[in-house]
Amino acid sequence: MVTVSLEQAQEDFVELLERVESGEEVVITRERKTVAKLVRYRARGKPQFGSWRGRIKFDDSFFDPLPEEELKAWEGG
Repeated sequence: MVTVSLEQAQEDFVELLERVESGEEVVITRERKTVAKLVRYRARGKPQFGSWRGRIKFDDSFFDPLPEEELKAWEGG
């Protein structure tokens, strides 16, 4: 990881992007405070139906009817 000032980042932006494309991370500072981090963009794949199977569990009470008070609240009453 390389750290550069905002001024240096403005001057060498194209070079910094090339470094990021090759997998390096770049931290940009302003007045010695970190303000940004450039990292390579990774596109996420399209979610696949059923990919969360087994990761989420519901208690059997999840399927119980709602109490009357809560039903009225959901229906705007």
